[in-house]
Amino acid sequence: MTISKSNFIFLNKLKKNNHRDWMQENKKEYLANEKILKAFYASIETQLNITDEISKVKVFRINRDVRFSKDKTPYNIHRSVSFSRAGTQRRGGYYLRIEPGKSAMAGGFFSPESPDLLRIRREFEMDSTEIRTILSQKDFKKAFSGFNQDYKVKTAPRDFNKEDPNIDLIKLKSYFVVHNFTDKEVLSKDFEENVMHHFLLLRPYFDYMSDVLTTDLNGVSLL
Repeated sequence: MTISKSNFIFLNKLKKNNHRDWMQENKKEYLANEKILKAFYASIETQLNITDEISKVKVFRINRDVRFSKDKTPYNIHRSVSFSRAGTQRRGGYYLRIEPGKSAMAGGFFSPESPDLLRIRREFEMDSTEIRTILSQKDFKKAFSGFNQDYKVKTAPRDFNKEDPNIDLIKLKSYFVVHNFTDKEVLSKDFEENVMHHFLLLRPYFDYMSDVLTTDLNGVSLL
């Protein structure tokens, strides 16, 4: 499956005409492009299920939630989807965003719940060897360049030492990585293969974090 140039054409037009009247007038074009995207997402899901197990595919709505935003434009100018892994023993999630000039995939743990966040931090405080090995693996490092640094505390979380040698990991509030795609890559015939290559690079990380989040600090299973 491929992404059509029409998807970019539509999103570029929407960016310039982000209001409900225009969307109503161009709803047929919107629906035709959604059909292309959903077929692409379905193909990605099929590929993921070869080596993983996906329980849910969430296609994010094009309508924006403007209740608490100063920006009242009604529509997102990107299309995005997430793939959730099945079962409590499988942690981590895959994400894909399609937007002219800003397309990207991401994966990992965005704003994990407090118990999971504390468990991750305690693990890194105790021993960061394995996670640093994963992050420094050649292909992983080339693709992602480490965890996203946009979400972190300034010094140290409560009850953690700011002088801890692993404070660079501990102070993060999310543990996910991102890889950006050029428009040329998105519209190429091998984009699905490219996306899958980057999703599959996440599996050693997901497997490790799944072990962490399903055991206590002594390695005893919580399941």
